[in-house]
Amino acid sequence: MLDLKNKTIAEIVSDDISTASIFKKYNLDFCCGGGKTVENACLKANVNVNDVIQDLLNSTSNINTPNLNFKDWSATFLVDYITNVHHVYVKENLPIISEFANKVASVHGEHAPENVEIAQLFSTLSDELYSHLEKEETILFPAIKSKIADPNFQYDANVIGILEDEHESAGTIVKRIQEISNNFTTPDWACNTYKALYFKLDEFINDLYQHIHLENNILFQKIKG
Repeated sequence: MLDLKNKTIAEIVSDDISTASIFKKYNLDFCCGGGKTVENACLKANVNVNDVIQDLLNSTSNINTPNLNFKDWSATFLVDYITNVHHVYVKENLPIISEFANKVASVHGEHAPENVEIAQLFSTLSDELYSHLEKEETILFPAIKSKIADPNFQYDANVIGILEDEHESAGTIVKRIQEISNNFTTPDWACNTYKALYFKLDEFINDLYQHIHLENNILFQKIKG
């Protein structure tokens, strides 16, 4: 148990991606803020560290979630996986969620004003992500593949820092969405679009957390090293 307390969240999630759901349960950041130890993260978030540790220990017997060994994959394979799985997911779902968010804000914004802010936040997030994915797909990811193919290939490594800053910005937005939606809890009177919006936001943010984790804590570490 002591060993888990002193491990960083990023290390634990890198070893077993299924533990990501546990950190999300306690609203502990495993992507941008993954460099903190479990104990320090819990102290900062005012979360009982023993509850988190117990859930982590219990998760080792959970066989329902496949454990993909992302950290053992090559950088090239990771790039292709991130592009074909996470980037495709983001591009397919941004317009769907935006439509839901705008509709809910328009219909229910007067008596549930948090949805107006959610629509505004998601619009900002959407714009940032479209730009972010383009940088990765047209600049960084081709450069990574070129560098692997030819060690003498030179590229501006500062782009990684820029992308990490953008990950931080996205993380700030989604945390605010989680907060004002009460972790995607809909009122009893919510219509189907309202329910669909919160369901899709929860799903989208789960995917985004794993997406950022794979880049910040695994891919970028491989190419920095």
